Amino acid sequence: MTRILLVEDDESLGFVVKDNLEQEGYQIDLQVDGKAGQRAFQQNEYDLCIFDVMLPEMDGFTLAETIRKAGSEIPIIFLTAKSLKEDRIKGLKLGADDYLTKPFSIEELVLRIEAILKRTGKKTTVPNGVLQIGRYIHDSKNLKLTIDDFQQELTHRESDLLAFLIQHKNETLSRDKILITIWGDDDYFKGRSLDVFITRLRKYLNKDTNIKLSNVHGVGFRLEVS
Repeated sequence: MTRILLVEDDESLGFVVKDNLEQEGYQIDLQVDGKAGQRAFQQNEYDLCIFDVMLPEMDGFTLAETIRKAGSEIPIIFLTAKSLKEDRIKGLKLGADDYLTKPFSIEELVLRIEAILKRTGKKTTVPNGVLQIGRYIHDSKNLKLTIDDFQQELTHRESDLLAFLIQHKNETLSRDKILITIWGDDDYFKGRSLDVFITRLRKYLNKDTNIKLSNVHGVGFRLEVS
């Protein structure tokens, strides 16, 4: 499981972000000041850091600078109430991988995290194992989808996409989220590829009438299981 260090002194915001990211499958270590964040970083192993800029004890910029001086190249995302160009430039000069201005949506934060982890090769959110969806068994390791006596061979991309949809069954997933998670980018041509793969998966899943892979107009897709 991907482990993230979140340092945010606004306790309400911190708990909301922590709860939502944990629902996405991340392990979150929440600290409320810069010094506590520094101690946590020194004592544990993390895959990514999210720092508020305005922190008590030690601000987010100083915390990031301390981590970089120690030789760590861990991805860092800054959160700030300021939208000043100078702050953004300062954060990027310190080696930040991204920068979000409050207020921000949790979905946007998740997309930024997934894009960074995909780019750095630290994580794929697609599980590697055996999953059940309705009467189907999806074996992502061996690229097989089975129902009763019928077995469908899958490509790696088909398997990854199906596993991600199963992981989020009965949830509406945006096109951007799917593309960034599975393809690592959300450009036009990859979007067209997504449509092709969705059509294939619909065909593969049509032997169970309790399963429906729906278009959500203007948003994305939802794998419905009744």
